[in-house]
Amino acid sequence: MADKLWIFDTTLRDGEQVPGCQLNTDEKITVARALEALGVDILEAGFPISSPGDFNSVMEISKAVSNPIICALSRAVEKDIQVAADSLKYAKRGRIHTGIGVSGYHIQHKLRSTPEAVMERAVKAVKFARNLVEEVEFYAEDAGRAEPGYLVQMVEAVIAAGARVVNIPDTTGYCLPEQYGAIIRLLKENVSNIDRAIIATHCHNDLGLATANTLAGVMNGARQVEVTMNGIGERAGNTSLEEVVMAIKSHKEIPVATGIVTQRIYETSRIISKLMNMPIQPNKAIVGRNAFAHSSGIHQDGVLKNRENYEIIDPKEVGVEESSIVLTARSGRAALKHHLSLLGFPLEGSELDEVYERFLVLADSKRDIGRKELLSLMGEHMDHAALVHLDDVAYQGKQGQGGSASVTLSLGGEQKSSTATGNGPVDAVIRSIKQLIPHQVILDEFLIQAMTKGSDDTCKVHMRLMSQGKPYHGFASETDIVLASAKAFVDALNKMPVKQK
Repeated sequence: MADKLWIFDTTLRDGEQVPGCQLNTDEKITVARALEALGVDILEAGFPISSPGDFNSVMEISKAVSNPIICALSRAVEKDIQVAADSLKYAKRGRIHTGIGVSGYHIQHKLRSTPEAVMERAVKAVKFARNLVEEVEFYAEDAGRAEPGYLVQMVEAVIAAGARVVNIPDTTGYCLPEQYGAIIRLLKENVSNIDRAIIATHCHNDLGLATANTLAGVMNGARQVEVTMNGIGERAGNTSLEEVVMAIKSHKEIPVATGIVTQRIYETSRIISKLMNMPIQPNKAIVGRNAFAHSSGIHQDGVLKNRENYEIIDPKEVGVEESSIVLTARSGRAALKHHLSLLGFPLEGSELDEVYERFLVLADSKRDIGRKELLSLMGEHMDHAALVHLDDVAYQGKQGQGGSASVTLSLGGEQKSSTATGNGPVDAVIRSIKQLIPHQVILDEFLIQAMTKGSDDTCKVHMRLMSQGKPYHGFASETDIVLASAKAFVDALNKMPVKQK
C-alpha cells in the first residue's frame, strides 16, 4: 500500500512574496477555499509577524476553512512564535513553522553566529512553540548547502525538542536531484529519532530543478512536499504542486499517494493566476495553455488516432476538457480533415489533397488558422452569417475607474450595435460584444504583452474564451489596448466551430 504524501501548499506565503502578487484578506480566503477544495493537507497561510495584514489573514483563513492544517511561519524568535500562535487561535488544527539558517553561508554571513549558538537557538524556538501549539515544524534554511554532519545533529536536536516535521529546504535551488536525494537519505539513515518525524522537502527553482529535486526527496523517504500552485515563489519560484502531483500519479513506481482532487487543478490554477495577476507561461507543464495543444502534423495524426501516442496525461484528469489540435503550417492532413469535419466538410482523397495544398499556402502567411480562414479556404461553401466582423469601437473611461463603450458588429452582413458600462473601457467593450452575439461565452484568460517601447507602444492581446466547455484562443496587436482587446475577442469567436448547412 502506498504511503501518504502530505501536500503542504505555501502559495499564500512563499508564493505571495513575488513582487506584484500581494493579495488582500478576502482574496486570500478565496484562494484558501480553492486550495481546500483541491485537497491540500497543510495550508501555509502567512507570516504573521511581518504585518498586521498578514496576521489578520492567517486568523481569517483559520475561520474560513476546516479541512487543511493551518500553518503560520516564524523565525526562531520568541516574539515571532508567540504572534504566530495568536494568529492560529481559531484554527481547527494549527501548526507553527519555525526555523533558522543552517548552512555555513547563513551561520557566518547572515546570522553572524556559531554553529553551536544556532543549534541552541533552534532547540529553544521549537520548545517554546511546542508549548503553544500541538504541531511544530522546523525548517533548516539553506539545508541544501549545509555541512552534512551538522545537519544530522540539528535535525536530531529539534526532533528531540518536539518538532514533528523537519523541513529540508534547498533554499537557493542549488542542488542537483542526486545531491538532494542523498541529503534526505542521509537523514533517514543517520538521525536516531527520525521515526518520530516526517521529513519535508522545500525546493526552489533557480536552476529549473525544483520538481526533480522534490521527487528525488520523496524517492529517498520524504513524506511531505512543500509546493505552490503554478510554481510561483521567490526569484524563479517554488516547486509546482501540479507537476509533483501528476508526476506521482503518472509513475506508479513512486510509492506514495496524495489526496489531491486532480480534476480541480486547472480551475485552481486559473483562480490563482487571475487573483495574483501572474500569467501562466503557455508552455508551463500541466496548466499552460499549450500543455495539451498539438500543432505538428506527426503529433496531430498520432493524437487523433490514439491520444496516448503523444499524451501521458488525459487532459480531463486535470480539468481540461480536451486536447487542442492547432492548425499551423506544420499541421498535416489529419488535423485539417478533423477541423473541416467539425465545420461540416467531410473531405477525403484527392479533394482533401487539393484543399490541403491551398491550406499550406495560407498557413505560411498566417500564424493561426481558425474557422474564418477555413471557411474562406472552402470558397463557395462559406457561411458569412456565421462570421463576426468588428466594424466600430468607441469608448471612454479609465481601467479600474469605470468606463463605457459602444460596439458595432456585422453578423452575416447585418450590422448590430450595443453599448455597455464596466469597471473600465476594456470590460465595457467586452460586455458590449457579448450582448450582440447569440451564444454564451466565458472569458477565461486575458493577457497583454508589450511588443515595442515608447509612447506608441504596440501591445499583443491574447484571450481564451470558453464555450460549451471548450477553449478558443484569440490574438490581436494594436497600439490601442482597448481595440486590441476587442479584436482578440472577435478573433476567438470566429474560431468556434459551427456546423454548416
